[in-house]
Formats: sequence, C-alpha cells, structure tokens
Amino acid sequence: MDKSDHDLPAEAERYVMPARFVESDSLEVQGFVRSALRDLPVGATNRDKAIRLFEAVRDDIRYDPYCFALDEDSYRASRIAGAEAAFCVPKAILLAACLRAVGIPAALGFADVRNHLNTPKLQELMGTDLFIYHGYVQLWLGNEAYKVTPAFNMELCERFGVKPLVFDGYHDALFHEFDEQNHRHMEYVNDRGLYFDAPMGNS
Repeated sequence: MDKSDHDLPAEAERYVMPARFVESDSLEVQGFVRSALRDLPVGATNRDKAIRLFEAVRDDIRYDPYCFALDEDSYRASRIAGAEAAFCVPKAILLAACLRAVGIPAALGFADVRNHLNTPKLQELMGTDLFIYHGYVQLWLGNEAYKVTPAFNMELCERFGVKPLVFDGYHDALFHEFDEQNHRHMEYVNDRGLYFDAPMGNS
C-alpha cells in the first residue's frame, strides 16, 4: 500500500459513488474490472489498479468516432463494458465506473478539442474539426489529481503515427499536442469542468 490509497481531498469523496450512467455497482462493470485486474498481485496499490484499468479501457474497447448513439442506454457503463468499439465519451464513462468500483474517486470531465489531423470523412460528417464535449476522466490517487483519456487504443495510434496515451500513475495522460512526425495534433480549446455523472437527460 502506498500513499495513493490515503489522504483523499474532500472534493474527491463524492466521486466514489455509483451513478445513473457511471454504474460502478453493475455486474458488467465489476466483471470488466475483475478481468482487467486478474494478473495484479495481492496487495496491489490503487496506483497499480488505476494504471491497469486505464490500459484495459484504452485497448480492450477499440476507438471508433462513428459509434455514435443517441439513446441514453448506450451511455450506461454496464452496456459499454461489453462493447467492441466506442468513442471518447462512453470510454470515459466506463473508466470512471471501473475506478469507482475499486474505490478510486473518478469524475467525468469534458473539454472542446480541435483535431488538427482530422480525416476529411469525419470532418465532413461533423462539419468542423472541433470535438465538442470530448470526454476524459479526472481521478485521485491520494491527494493528487490526474486527468486521463483512454480514447485511442494502441493499435490505432501505431497505424496513424499518433503518440500513444500512457498513464504511468504520476502524470496526466491527455491528447498530445503533436504527433510522431511533429505535426500539430490535438489542441484543448475549452475545459467544461467535472461532473459526477454524464450530463444527459434528467441526470
């Protein structure tokens, strides 16, 4: 056990409870967590668990910006846990649920992000290169907060020459400003703050 298991700030305490979409108490989420953590040794720290859960959500669910649903049930963590592919918001919801399921406080965060390497197909579909309400997660390990996005799986990063998003337990893991060829990649334009649950419908 390390100090990441103690000394939570007061602001973090509310982010350990299950919510309507961040269903940390669902059987599906708990099954996803068990599978992700199955190889960790007994006595693994919260930092170890956070890293492994980040990697599982990043890589076990392929990033696909075209997997966009309008029904609210598609944004429940219990549904996302069984998906083959999803975009940034569902993946952030699932990661927050997984972290809360093991007692690690996790809030949903949203930001507007400009993708300088957007594909023509996606830009035509969206009508812009600005991703509104890009989803990320803020988690707390001890009294330190970290912002992470599990959106891009490693295979996708390798295929498109994008620097992989790696969470080492001590630094943020947000989109990189430049790609592997030093071209402008992602630019955070506006942070919309933290949420206890996905701000959808009546939640």
